[in-house]
Amino acid sequence: MSLTTHEENGLVYFTSPLLDACGGIAHGFSTRKGGVSKPPYDTMNLAPNRGGDRPAVEENYRRFCGAIGIDMRRLVLAHQVHETTVLQVTGERTGMGLWRERDYTADALVTNECNLPLVVFSADCGIILLHDPVANCAGAVHAGWRGCADGILEKTVRELERLYGAKAERILAAIGPCIGPCCFETDDDVPLAMTASLGKEAAPFLEKKGAKWHVDLAGLNRQWLLRAGVAPEHIDVSELCTYCRSDLFWSYRKVGGQRGAQVAMISLR
Repeated sequence: MSLTTHEENGLVYFTSPLLDACGGIAHGFSTRKGGVSKPPYDTMNLAPNRGGDRPAVEENYRRFCGAIGIDMRRLVLAHQVHETTVLQVTGERTGMGLWRERDYTADALVTNECNLPLVVFSADCGIILLHDPVANCAGAVHAGWRGCADGILEKTVRELERLYGAKAERILAAIGPCIGPCCFETDDDVPLAMTASLGKEAAPFLEKKGAKWHVDLAGLNRQWLLRAGVAPEHIDVSELCTYCRSDLFWSYRKVGGQRGAQVAMISLR
């Protein structure tokens, strides 16, 4: 199932119907609409280290967190380095990344503590939210092509099981907007990495067109969730391409470093 679009006073964001139906969490996927940052970071830039206008970024967080019902003072932000570290987040890290310096690098965050919002960033990469409503735990994952190929999603599912007693077959997953196969053109390196890790399972998501490959990153991330044991009916997937929809998203491949970032955010109530 695709994500649900919300619009409030110019702020546009998405939620997962599966996660909405749980009732025990607050979550959302942001877009670039509804904030106060100036070009080229206009307007809902949520990257604290981009744009140089700290008050604008704080106001953007206030607006987005207010819309989805999350306490912005307690956010914990990923420190993404395109690796597969899964960080167990506890209350001692409240506010890290926005109000306090981070003492970690991690592309995936997990917790079972309430009111401890987890945040991951994207400007083409995959961003995925996870929740087991019975074990009452949550995860937020940044899975670009390197993290995807290295199995960060399966690793995160296993950590939810190990740390909190989650069950893969109960986990609900929402895959946010990322670059689509229409625009994700690569040389042989990405298909080789995906095939090395997923084997024949990667083939449906890799298509050779002329000299380039077109890669379905969302499809590959979904395949990792299935491999980890998540049920297909428990996965929502955005159908939007961050490169195509520059009205809604920043795309690193399209504009390079002069850009903001969108986020995925989740918090146990």
